[in-house]
Amino acid sequence: MGAPPTPAPDRASAHPRPSVPGADRALARPRRRLAAAVAALVALVAVGAVSLVDLRPPAPRPADAPPTEFSAARAYRHVEVVAARPHPAGSAANDEVRAHVEQTLRGLGLETQVQDTVAPEAGQLSGAAGGATLARVRNVVARLPGTDPTGRVFLVAHYDSVQTGPGGNDDAAGTSALLEVARALAAGPRPRNDIVLVLTDAEEACLCGASAFASSHPLAADGGVVLNLEARGSTGPVIMFETSRRNAKLVDVFGRAAPHAVGTSFAVEIYRALPNDTDFTAFLAEGFTGLNSAYIDGGAIYHTPLDTAAALDRASLQQHGDNALGLAREFGRIDLTDLRAGGDATYFPVPGGLVRYPGWLTLPLALIALAAVAALGWLVRRRGRTTGRRLAAGLGLALVPIVAAPLAAQALWAAVTAIRPGYAELLDPYRPTWYRLAVLAVAAAVVLAWYALTRRWIGPGALAVGGLAWLALLGVLLAVAVPGGAYLTTLPALAGALGGLVALATRIDGPWPVVAVTVSGAVAVLILLPTVVLLFPALGMAMAGVAALVAVLLGLAVLPVLDLLHPQAGGQRGLVALRARRLGALPALAAAVAAVVCAGVGLRVDRFDAAHPAPTHLMYALDAGTGEAHWLSRETDPQPWTGRYVRDRTATDDFPALGDGTFLGGPAQAANLPAPKLDVLADSTAGGERTLRLRLTPQRPVRLASLHVDTTTATVLRAEVAGRSVPVEAHDGKWGFGVVYHAPPAEGIEVTLTVTPKADRVGLRAMDASDGLDGLPGFQPRPADVGVVGSHSSEMLAVARTYPV
Repeated sequence: MGAPPTPAPDRASAHPRPSVPGADRALARPRRRLAAAVAALVALVAVGAVSLVDLRPPAPRPADAPPTEFSAARAYRHVEVVAARPHPAGSAANDEVRAHVEQTLRGLGLETQVQDTVAPEAGQLSGAAGGATLARVRNVVARLPGTDPTGRVFLVAHYDSVQTGPGGNDDAAGTSALLEVARALAAGPRPRNDIVLVLTDAEEACLCGASAFASSHPLAADGGVVLNLEARGSTGPVIMFETSRRNAKLVDVFGRAAPHAVGTSFAVEIYRALPNDTDFTAFLAEGFTGLNSAYIDGGAIYHTPLDTAAALDRASLQQHGDNALGLAREFGRIDLTDLRAGGDATYFPVPGGLVRYPGWLTLPLALIALAAVAALGWLVRRRGRTTGRRLAAGLGLALVPIVAAPLAAQALWAAVTAIRPGYAELLDPYRPTWYRLAVLAVAAAVVLAWYALTRRWIGPGALAVGGLAWLALLGVLLAVAVPGGAYLTTLPALAGALGGLVALATRIDGPWPVVAVTVSGAVAVLILLPTVVLLFPALGMAMAGVAALVAVLLGLAVLPVLDLLHPQAGGQRGLVALRARRLGALPALAAAVAAVVCAGVGLRVDRFDAAHPAPTHLMYALDAGTGEAHWLSRETDPQPWTGRYVRDRTATDDFPALGDGTFLGGPAQAANLPAPKLDVLADSTAGGERTLRLRLTPQRPVRLASLHVDTTTATVLRAEVAGRSVPVEAHDGKWGFGVVYHAPPAEGIEVTLTVTPKADRVGLRAMDASDGLDGLPGFQPRPADVGVVGSHSSEMLAVARTYPV
């Protein structure tokens, strides 16, 4: 029809002429568009590759490494001993592990002792199983005295494992890393501050070992700095994912002293909001300060029989040890008296280090970013690249991929789990890489398709400003609600706005606009791409939509670069316009095809087999009084093997220590197993109150024992367990108060109850639980390709009986 109209001159008194559908409204308009696109994309890919390579754990050092350095090979020798077999608290295998740990520390010349005590659950005495939770614990504590202490540094890991697996990663890796760190520290000069190693017991049961040390050990009386080592997988970078409050100085030490510092303030904010706990929780409850670190990829084997020493990635072990040793030396050197000065810091990893700045800057930076995006929108409109109406449309339309991509990612995973139901019982697939790529491809397809469809109508300038506006708005929202995560959108928005302003201030068809938008895109890649990669193992594929959301934010931040993939906008009509639209749709189509291909490859590659078994959950519960027995499972949609044993929802009211979860059940043959014995040691009544002193004694080797009171027969007023007073809380249901005791001694546990009787006899429900279903009548061992789900109740064998007293 004719050439597009020329925009009005850029004069203060002139009003820019409204753009028309054919006008080029991009922030960068190079003469050689294809060359500019290739150069910009290569630069962003290079930045992304460098940032991801920098996240990789270091190469493991050999056994002949210098004695003052950490060697993964030396530490791995301890892993093989600690993770030789499952060793839950109270087991004979756990005694052997403790003996090895104690002998190793004594052999290094450290002051070593075993804290043997009864301890409550960390932070509270009210357990999830309807009662007070306690355990007998035996912590191994060793001290390297400082030359002029200003405080103490506590290096913490737990040496027990779950009942279903040997704990090669969780937490033989942490325990063995600390043994090697202790050797390296002992081989070097003595630190200024005391270094105390705390190898805790019963972490898996109730965090009771850490609770015992933090609340009652003399070395913990004055508090100190805690460095806790954990694992929730088998590989990947070690992430410092939790801190105490007011962490600015702690993070500063972490950034300069940890050789491979990976951690984000966003992860800390997320973890604080989750109901997860580690030993670090017990120390925080007692007022300690410190850092909590773990590697988390490879979560499919977490808490399962597959968590062996052989499954451990020695590169992750090397990073664990390098960081722990570097931090121990630095905290051992500095003055520890003012580590709480200041507030929380904002921080995140970049190649070569850790970016960090004071938390008080979070909201001002977010507001500056919002103002910068507003200035960019004003200038784009003033230069005639768009109109106010198009800017408003760009802002509204930019919300489409933000919503659509996470929904599409969740729909993709729902389709995959419909084909492979066993994934529902896993933290992550055994081989998740192809599925993660599929989610990223879905996010890319949504962004690219959205852009191709809206670019011609709205214009690239308006869409770029709209995308940055949402980043800036989210930055303000996060600054108020989740300050540690605000950098994720604030800094890309600020960089994008500044890049756009530079692009508009330079010759539009020269190289500098492309350079400006590429540099601002590189900032977004540095911040958001590692976040996407770390979110996948942190949240698992079941929450893949979160990673897709962050990927979309990255896409919005680099829209000016993506625009270079499209033909230059102009006044095309007819076949020329159709060809341009088709070319613009090719990237979206390619991404959609990639998503389907990656998901298909994932389904083919990640099959359940003997090395990667389908996880199943099964328990056995016997009422020794009535002779009735049941198979129980927590699977909501039982897999074929589990379906042999369970069919319908089953109430577990008469097994209160199992908790309030939903179970599927099925009838089972009664095994000839004894219930725990309940003896009345004393029985007295005064002032309407009845006091019962009881002894609960398991009649077989068990992992836990419990005692609950029938609320229809008595109201519990006071209770003591093993001489320790425990709070009495009301619980719904027939069994309103109870005690759950992990690692009970063979001689039993003494419980004293003071009650207001409601009947002549008080109903007491005694239960104990062991591990392993082999030998039970009707049980058929799992085939090679059927495994055990990571759960504290998998393979549990519970026996209960009611005693009227």
